[in-house]
Amino acid sequence: MKILILGSGPNVTQAAVWPRAPFDLIVAINNAWRVRTDWDYLVHPSDFPPDRQPLVLSRGQRTITHHDYVPAQNALGGFVYGGGTMTFTASYWALHTLKPTVMAYLGCDMTYQATPSHFYGQGTADPLRADVTLRSLEAKSARLQAMAHRQDCACVNLSSDPSRLIFARGNPQDLVAQPDLNQDAINHALRLETDAGYMVASGKYWKEEGRFDTDIIDEIDAAWLATLAA
Repeated sequence: MKILILGSGPNVTQAAVWPRAPFDLIVAINNAWRVRTDWDYLVHPSDFPPDRQPLVLSRGQRTITHHDYVPAQNALGGFVYGGGTMTFTASYWALHTLKPTVMAYLGCDMTYQATPSHFYGQGTADPLRADVTLRSLEAKSARLQAMAHRQDCACVNLSSDPSRLIFARGNPQDLVAQPDLNQDAINHALRLETDAGYMVASGKYWKEEGRFDTDIIDEIDAAWLATLAA
């Protein structure tokens, strides 16, 4: 199953004219449901304003909230290790729930260098906020790629712009990009996570942030980046 995951970066509008094929499902994050009408899942946080949500869902469309994505992300390690921003959260939900073979991304570069910063205008750069789970977006994307790899799923970035995602680049006609990852490094990173014990079952990690040692977080992030060296 091939999934297209759409964020709100300026280049996401390119996807508006893409054929539905070869994608089996389309997952929109937050405002990205506005890009095209044939999305299947809209993933948004509990504080996503009602006036930005679709008024009517078409047949087969479904919204995904914290009731869905918190247990899914927890099943794959939790928010402290996976990253507390919606690109990663939506991805872990999709990986856990939909069991894809490909997750392809557009509008998820998380650089915010363009003006306006989002396809709908100027917005908040949520992944760049000071947050213990987002100290290295590259490391969090390396972790996501490794966890997907363990499920025989490839992560592909369809953007040609600068990106904080470390995934292989591709296009809708070229979605097969299984990386050559270091399995020993993956096992080491997972052991570090287990030893740290930074799971927060509620998903509200910010309420327990005082117990997270940033040196340990940085060590874990470095371990995930090391998985890229085969």
